[in-house]
Amino acid sequence: MRFQDAAKDARAVVYAGIQADPLVGRLAGLLADATPAERWMARASMNGERTDPDVWRRMFPTVFGADAGPADRDRAEAILAASLDVANRGESARAQYRGAVVEELAQQLLTRRAAGRAPVRRERRVLFDGVRAEIHPYDVTVESADRPEVFDCKWGARGINADVLNQLDDARSHAADEDVALRVALVIFDARRSCEIRLDRATARHEGTELIAIENVGALGGGR
Repeated sequence: MRFQDAAKDARAVVYAGIQADPLVGRLAGLLADATPAERWMARASMNGERTDPDVWRRMFPTVFGADAGPADRDRAEAILAASLDVANRGESARAQYRGAVVEELAQQLLTRRAAGRAPVRRERRVLFDGVRAEIHPYDVTVESADRPEVFDCKWGARGINADVLNQLDDARSHAADEDVALRVALVIFDARRSCEIRLDRATARHEGTELIAIENVGALGGGR
């Protein structure tokens, strides 16, 4: 089993520009240190339905209220401002920015956990001897010699489909054939219950695929 950079097509080139936007890295960094309530606020406000910050301050009183400390309120305000920046993009761009934020968040958290012990990379394929390579790359990979990991990241539960599940399970199965314990997981910035309902309806195999939802995404980095 080995990792390889994905070939760059036109879509990847355009998306790379969004991934490189400082807004993506800044918001992901804020979300990496956020509380669960702040992550829910970010998800809700990035949808683009309401762009008045006062609306969100009223809807999340525990995040912005007097009980929150000054540092917490400052972080919440920064998250809200960056989230509304995403929300104010056009509909097509907003969807791509949200996906890029989830991928960047996963990479930042996994990089913290790896602490230099293994490279954490983006847009990588996994190759196996004698097996036709998948065209679709994995969003984030932890390329450890002892316990490699691959992650597919989605903004919402609706991103879970048969193609994604089959690719993850095939990678796990092929790795097992080579006596490699490959961790395969979905990172979904959505409610666990919504993801579980989607998975319950899926016909593709996913018993060996881990689900990391918005409630426990911080655990990727060993935090909340």
